[in-house]
Amino acid sequence: MYGRWIAATLSLAAIAGVAASGGQEAVRRAPANFFPVAVWYGGGKARAPMLEPVDGKSEERWGKDLDTIKSLGFNTVKCWVDWATAESRPGEFHFENLDMLLRLAEARGLRVIVQVYLDSAPDWVGIRYPDGRFVDRSGAVIESQAAPGFCIDHPGVRAEIVKFLQALSADANRWPALYGWDVWSEPHVINWAEFPYLTNPEFCFCPNSQRRFREWLKAKYGSLDTLNRAWYRRFENWDQVAPPRASTILSYTDYLDWRAFIDDKLAGDLKTRVEAVRGADKTHFITSHAAVPALFTSPTDGFGEPDDWKMAAVADAFGTSLYPKHSESAHPWSYQQLAAALDFTRSAGRSYGKGFWIGELQARQGATGMRIADPVDARDEEFWMWQAVANGAREIAVYAWYPMSSGFESNGYGMVNLDGTLTARSKAAGHVAEVIRSNAAEIIGAKPAPAEAAVLFDRLSAMVGGSEPSLSKLGNAMRDSLLGIHRAFFEAQVPVDFVHPDDLIHDRVGSYKILFLPYPVMLSKDVAEAVKRYVANGGTAVAEARLAWNDERGFASEVIPGSGLAEVFGARESLIRPVDRAEIEVGPTSGLPGFAPHTKIYGEGYEEELQPLAGGKSVAIFSDGNPAVVVHNYGKGRTVLVGTFLALAYQRHQDLSNRQFLVALAKDTGVKPEVGVSGEGSSKVEVRRLVSDNYQIVFAFNHSDVPVDASISVHLPWPAPEATDLVKGVGLIQDREFDMERGGETTVLRKQMSGGEIWVVRIDRR
Repeated sequence: MYGRWIAATLSLAAIAGVAASGGQEAVRRAPANFFPVAVWYGGGKARAPMLEPVDGKSEERWGKDLDTIKSLGFNTVKCWVDWATAESRPGEFHFENLDMLLRLAEARGLRVIVQVYLDSAPDWVGIRYPDGRFVDRSGAVIESQAAPGFCIDHPGVRAEIVKFLQALSADANRWPALYGWDVWSEPHVINWAEFPYLTNPEFCFCPNSQRRFREWLKAKYGSLDTLNRAWYRRFENWDQVAPPRASTILSYTDYLDWRAFIDDKLAGDLKTRVEAVRGADKTHFITSHAAVPALFTSPTDGFGEPDDWKMAAVADAFGTSLYPKHSESAHPWSYQQLAAALDFTRSAGRSYGKGFWIGELQARQGATGMRIADPVDARDEEFWMWQAVANGAREIAVYAWYPMSSGFESNGYGMVNLDGTLTARSKAAGHVAEVIRSNAAEIIGAKPAPAEAAVLFDRLSAMVGGSEPSLSKLGNAMRDSLLGIHRAFFEAQVPVDFVHPDDLIHDRVGSYKILFLPYPVMLSKDVAEAVKRYVANGGTAVAEARLAWNDERGFASEVIPGSGLAEVFGARESLIRPVDRAEIEVGPTSGLPGFAPHTKIYGEGYEEELQPLAGGKSVAIFSDGNPAVVVHNYGKGRTVLVGTFLALAYQRHQDLSNRQFLVALAKDTGVKPEVGVSGEGSSKVEVRRLVSDNYQIVFAFNHSDVPVDASISVHLPWPAPEATDLVKGVGLIQDREFDMERGGETTVLRKQMSGGEIWVVRIDRR
């Protein structure tokens, strides 16, 4: 668990190729119909990544804990191994803790997931490789003090890491209880350390990381002359090339390259870990999980924030930690925020035909020193677990069994009390685990309901202004724009996927009827060409203000929209002015279904007056009468250009007309909700579905504190005479708490849901 994010050399194609080879064999050999619901337990009460010394009573104590864990309903434990303890002397491996836990788990029918901590590194590594320490851009050398370890870019350090992982893999793979691996908890360039004595630290600037960066640049540019032209520099040899340490008015492309390199480096480092474990283990899942979905982070972070798509490509699954009530959050996550986080993580895996894992799920009140967060109750635990399942997660690991026993997080985040007594949370989580176990085959056999609408997630847009994001007055506009689009469709019960630039470039978006480009101020030429192809082939693209204003080099376009997209969108920018709130009136010519003419919608930040080009038609105007929204037919498809940041405004102000406009754009392309919710007070009822050819699992969450008479209509392409409440385990005939009726291809479920109730029902095909 890594708190700081909340306050706050491979191509992707090559990475995907690696994943396609090693990962599929592991998935094929995984136990069928087994859904791991785990609790973090490393043996005893030591907090991760520490390990409790094994003594004569360890087997008895640990066995008692494992008995309790299993009796509650959990089928898996997630233990950990830290490098510093397991190889305290070079080549001497001590896996006694792991072996005992695997043996005890096997005796109880529990499976084990092994979490690996390399950030907790043995001191001898620093002695053997004194030039293997991390270096800040200021030149400060970081001494490891149990953490943060040493830089994997040093070839000697990397070789030691590989040898350790190979030995660990060979040892653990002997045990039948082993289920899988998590080889990197919350990846960053540097973990588990803060440096208040440094100003805006950034990593890593050691000689080996700089050498690796130069190799990355050679692969990208091919020659020094090409690099010099791109960077506006006059290097005479490659040894002179170095990562940028400061922001200047003439230097920008170098910074963009450095950040792109960090993304690829993190994915490459994960690939090293995966391949090292895979050398001795051909059969088990190998995963990793982010500290938080990249939806909420910035690629400009000096500690290195991973790109979820690039990470998902190299492991069997990539996931995330979920701490909705973390002590370092400004406030607890809303249910809309949690939904966006899970949809985002799911989407990263979906691009490669993979599921996702919840590497850590909060189990207790957050604590960081005297910063103590809101309490976590039993309903929170049930809600978070069922949300993960409803979004398609294929593993849940609750963090942790015991609260943190030491450090600034002491007594936080545990499922039971430190004296071992059970809590209402532990019983509730165990009950959910038991229901999941009982229905694992059906849960695994179904997938989240497919989406027909997509939202582009492009990290470039966060880097307008380079290393000085304070140049923007809009705050975290990229994040809030993405959240705003998602929120509009989430509230309308319409599924959406996030897509990555690589999805567009490799033409993996053809199944979507509409593609939204929120806050698209920086777009690579390859992505711009992909958008052009998508529209020409029949898709509808909706873009906001300043589309492709900058390209991937940080160069401004001569015409905005840039990179030839003005022709595609049938308009160009004629003027842009800053405003706190843009007011737009949508005219009768828009023809949007269910959207009343002359309704006003609202934007944030800017008014971008649009000049329609040949074929472009203005369908909405700003308050001064100038064009604000232009539609255009291009090839077989259509485009919509909006001259403000509409999604950003919706996230921050929730004007109903904005949601209606965005959803109407989708409906105009044929996107239609397959779920409807009605009934007094039902506006806070969320419905999710897992679908298969022969059944659907419907998850209904009443986010209101008051009872709701909910009518949930679900489109089903087949007769459905039977429904079963999975939590209560009874069918329609025996359970009169809900009713079901069918009309045409629509099945309606009716139930009085109590405040905060979670309802899970399976509808079976006749």
